[in-house]
Amino acid sequence: MAKEKLTLKVESLKLSEEALTQLKLSGIDQLEDFNTFSIKELKLLLAEAFEEITSVLRRYSLPRPLDNMGVSGETVDRLRANNMEDLVDVLEFDRHLLYHIFEDDSILREEMNGVLKFYGFDPLHEHHHADGEENEVDIDSLKDLVTIPSDPVKMIDVQARINQGNKVVKEGVAKTYSHLKIRIASPDEIRQWSYGEVKTHETINYRTSKPEEGGLFCERIFGPTRDYQCACGKKQSGNKGQVCSKCGIEITESKVRRERMGHIELEAPIVHTWYLKNSPSRLAILLGIKAKQLEEVVYHASYIVTDPGTAPLSKKQILSEQDFSRLSEEYYNKFTALTGAEAVKILLQELDLDKEVRILRRKLKTASKQKRDKIIKRLEVVEAFNNSDNKPEWMVMDVIPVIPPDLRPMVPLDGGRFATTDLNDLYRRILNRNNRLKKQKEQMAPRLITKNEKRMLQEAADALFDNAKRGKKAAVERNRHLKSLSDLLRGKQGRFRQNLLGKRVDYSGRSVIIVGPDLEMYQCGIPREMAITLFKPFVLRELQKLSGDDANAKKNANSKYERMDDDVWTALEKVVKEHPVLLNRAPTLHRLGIQAFEPKLIDGKAIRLHPLVTPAFNADFDGDQM
Repeated sequence: MAKEKLTLKVESLKLSEEALTQLKLSGIDQLEDFNTFSIKELKLLLAEAFEEITSVLRRYSLPRPLDNMGVSGETVDRLRANNMEDLVDVLEFDRHLLYHIFEDDSILREEMNGVLKFYGFDPLHEHHHADGEENEVDIDSLKDLVTIPSDPVKMIDVQARINQGNKVVKEGVAKTYSHLKIRIASPDEIRQWSYGEVKTHETINYRTSKPEEGGLFCERIFGPTRDYQCACGKKQSGNKGQVCSKCGIEITESKVRRERMGHIELEAPIVHTWYLKNSPSRLAILLGIKAKQLEEVVYHASYIVTDPGTAPLSKKQILSEQDFSRLSEEYYNKFTALTGAEAVKILLQELDLDKEVRILRRKLKTASKQKRDKIIKRLEVVEAFNNSDNKPEWMVMDVIPVIPPDLRPMVPLDGGRFATTDLNDLYRRILNRNNRLKKQKEQMAPRLITKNEKRMLQEAADALFDNAKRGKKAAVERNRHLKSLSDLLRGKQGRFRQNLLGKRVDYSGRSVIIVGPDLEMYQCGIPREMAITLFKPFVLRELQKLSGDDANAKKNANSKYERMDDDVWTALEKVVKEHPVLLNRAPTLHRLGIQAFEPKLIDGKAIRLHPLVTPAFNADFDGDQM
């Protein structure tokens, strides 16, 4: 692919009239002009004509600047560190070397595979001969050629990876899924999940210690607190699945209280805070309103025109409280302006996504460079909604799901008191304010009072979904903020990182690592105090063998273990010779982050490790723990 001057006019290409027109409208007169756009921008600009233009992009390797390839900055940095200045250099670069540039990072490698696939090349993979033997590659030359930019720049150690090869097990592979789809839940779906409506803020009756009916722990909604036992107190295991005619509770296992959800029907809709307050605000981008102005509308500080009627106003115009009062008197019943989530919901329902896409694409063709970025950002959100089965109005909620009670338990304490999770307090705030609003509506309360209650309901819902994002966080005491649903998921202590990606298990231990140059590379020094706990089941089995067929062998073994007799340490010495241990250092960024070692019993409280095995763990001896 020679780097010829790209002065060829687009008219000389064999393209349809529609494609040429689109190119001209986009300001592309010759091949060189393609270099001013990224792939993403070309897709949006050329719309239906992009498929036809793809063959031109492939033939002439366009657009050429690395920054326009549609990959992350880190990928571009790695390419430049290996003397690749543009797309032509990338496509002509040795595939084997290119693989090893991105071998340590699967995300960056997938980005490169996307680029190669677009230009008609095979994806990156470890290269082998046809007969299965590994390529003989000069490791030193690879180290000279392949670099990863870091601080300071380090070479990849490729020898072990090349020698190991890419062994893929084709038999016995478990079923895999190509993707996982997460979307917004519709109000109807939330009601389908639910086993009943939660109507009161009550939790437990403190006299009987039983859940209150219609409350956050109601047995009718969430199931019985005891297996096959309804509120009447009779055990009816033979009537599984039936509903008690007296108390209305289903006869089933109590574990259903970990699965069954409820719901709260809201007296006024609320905007989901994730779409409003996250940066950038998806809701503000979709409606084409400034995020700050939209927040003022949602929290009842301003009004927004939903129907200008015959008044000299424009749709989506923001009005202050004073302006709204003045215009209402001047143009009585001639326009409609609303505040709160109701206004946002109406605007979202009236949004014609197909029409918005067409309008934005037309604007994109004539927009200046400054406005183009803003239009592209909005077009991405509009098209994402248009191509999915989500409806924009689902970002405004009429119904809130209530998670199962066993996931937010109340634990009885001494003295008749209960310890509860923060989620129950957050749900109670919503129910209190919702019921108060219902009462105000029934009593035909003044607009100012109901407006204030709706704002408080919105704030209570915000605190439930994401209390950390709120300016004024909901709190029980002055210094302790309530943990919301988002707080339970995000961060180091969240459900994903704490419980799903890695978890503490039995017979494991952690200690500081210190250097052990006297060890073999396959050995690690384990403190005796740690080893006696790690190998407890194996030590007990050895002690039982010493007792022979004695009926009290298990009891005697446990007694010896508790007393830490000499037999216990002798058994431990024997056990460690037969059982390797797994050593892990967090974060585990690749498979060499967990390795097996032969344990060697040592004195002290630190784990000893040979200095030459630390690079794979990215560990050092300045206080690291394993």
